[in-house]
Amino acid sequence: MAGEASGDLHGARLIQALKKEFPNAQFAGHGGDNMQKEGMNIIEHVSSLSMMGFTEVFRHLPYMLSVMKNTVSAIQKLKPARIILIDYPGFNLRLAKRLFSLKVPITYFILPQVWAWKENRISILKNYVDQLLSIVPFEKEWFSKRKIDVDYVGHPFSELKKENVSKAAFFKKHRLNPDEPLLVLLPGSRQKEIDRHWSVFLKTVELLQKSNPFLQAIVGKAADISIDPLPDYIRIESNTRLVLQFGTAALAASGTVTLEAAVLECPIVVTYKLSGLSWAITKRVVKVPYASMVNLIAGKQLVPEYLQSEMTADNLQTALTPLLKDTSLRNDMISEYSILRNRLGSGDVYANAAMKIRERML
Repeated sequence: MAGEASGDLHGARLIQALKKEFPNAQFAGHGGDNMQKEGMNIIEHVSSLSMMGFTEVFRHLPYMLSVMKNTVSAIQKLKPARIILIDYPGFNLRLAKRLFSLKVPITYFILPQVWAWKENRISILKNYVDQLLSIVPFEKEWFSKRKIDVDYVGHPFSELKKENVSKAAFFKKHRLNPDEPLLVLLPGSRQKEIDRHWSVFLKTVELLQKSNPFLQAIVGKAADISIDPLPDYIRIESNTRLVLQFGTAALAASGTVTLEAAVLECPIVVTYKLSGLSWAITKRVVKVPYASMVNLIAGKQLVPEYLQSEMTADNLQTALTPLLKDTSLRNDMISEYSILRNRLGSGDVYANAAMKIRERML
């Protein structure tokens, strides 16, 4: 059960690994094109499940209740050997409770961030989920203190490799000068994120170019989103990994891309803006001191964060300026990245997860 594009990617890799453990296994559930390519029968596509923010979820509540009812009905008919929940806690935790009477064992892969907010959801994990598989380094210890067993299988970014593209080829493709700094812009993967962030990102570039007229910029843009206005001097690249691989520094909306930047050794400034209502709710319920996974795993503010009202072009320009030059601040950040990467594990994440699932099914 995956409910977002990222969950679809993880689900596809996990299916690949599970096929090696169970060659005759069949798969059905919620997912996307990647899981479908691996042979999963799609019940509900992630394109109709992915949503963000409290207000958006509330507006789609009747639809999600219908999906929940249909999901339980489908599982009753399929009678699966095991259910694997992937992230997407708003739906998957409720589903786990609804399925309890069916007595089907449940694995949760990529756990709800109960250490950040809604800690009371621990009771659902403890009482309704058979197996917990974590990809976050500090979660095993956190859950252990609360008398809950968790297996840490490593983080998927421990397997992240650089693209086989030369710097010369990348810069030539985008008509860029490899001898001048390149600022990577990652305003988000959803249209609403783009709409809230882009004007500030654009103003930040304009401010930076006043002090460095040779500064170049490139935006990581998914095919299904629009960015407007988009000046000619800002290049476009759909491959996020490539832009982080060759960028001098990055300005990014908070998300998994911040950890990707750390693995690829790209200095980064993190920012994010929610609707007023969602931010007010978030401030009341979230208990962690940082927004980015980089800082949470590091246990300190390794990369700067500017959220909501602090997300101003002036603040972002000030934070980015030393990262676009050969400064001690930039070098120290890259040095700390290596420590963080070691905490992510040594790879084989999906094989490790599949093996743990197999152990429970024997």
